[in-house]
Amino acid sequence: MSSSDGGRSPRPGVGRPKKTALLVAQQIVEDISRHGNTVGDRLPPEHRMLEEYGVGRGTLRESLRYLELQGVISLKPGPGGGPIVQQPDGSTLAATLSLLLQFENAPFSTIMEARAALEPSIARLATTRIDDAGLLRLRENLRETREQLSDQDAFSAQSERFHELIAWSSGNTLFGYLFDALTGLIAGASMGITYPRRQRELTCDIHDDIYAALADRDPDTAARLMSAHIQEHTTFLEKRFHSELAQPIRWDLG
Repeated sequence: MSSSDGGRSPRPGVGRPKKTALLVAQQIVEDISRHGNTVGDRLPPEHRMLEEYGVGRGTLRESLRYLELQGVISLKPGPGGGPIVQQPDGSTLAATLSLLLQFENAPFSTIMEARAALEPSIARLATTRIDDAGLLRLRENLRETREQLSDQDAFSAQSERFHELIAWSSGNTLFGYLFDALTGLIAGASMGITYPRRQRELTCDIHDDIYAALADRDPDTAARLMSAHIQEHTTFLEKRFHSELAQPIRWDLG
């Protein structure tokens, strides 16, 4: 675990050669991209991969297991099985972040601080990049969120979906995956946070206002409203669920 003064020793292994299995995994990913493989495509059988990459069976299988953990492939057992191309998502990043944050004893409030720093900039960027299809998805989300006002879990899911849609509408893939990972850290924890109906109604109202700023292509207003929204949300959590926010983040594999 990290020291209390925030000091950090050099990471062990820095500068060391990568394991052969990791190098092979990287080459497999490069070949997937080069060949234009898409989700559901089957990679070559084991005997062909052994020949192509020039490694032993144990090394190849270690490479494939690593790629499976990263969400790059799934390993289908039995005849006609083998590695099948998948689409990695934010869950892998969330698992990695939660592991790193656990070793830093970081509390859940860390996530809210990160969102407060990121989301106004994301909303600002989205005003210049969101297209008509993205605006339509947001309008549908606003409708569905209000329809779920009486259902705590469904409302929370739709509310987070609103922020996710804006992150991906920023046109910056890194923001999209970062937001997925940050919300994934919260979703993976049983924090027991609930929102009274009035709080849910206020959330719907500010979401409406943020959508209007995005539709008007008004970056300053979108950023200001998003900043106020995250700050208000954080204040609510700090008042009602201070102990939950102070809980340390724990490694979650999704």
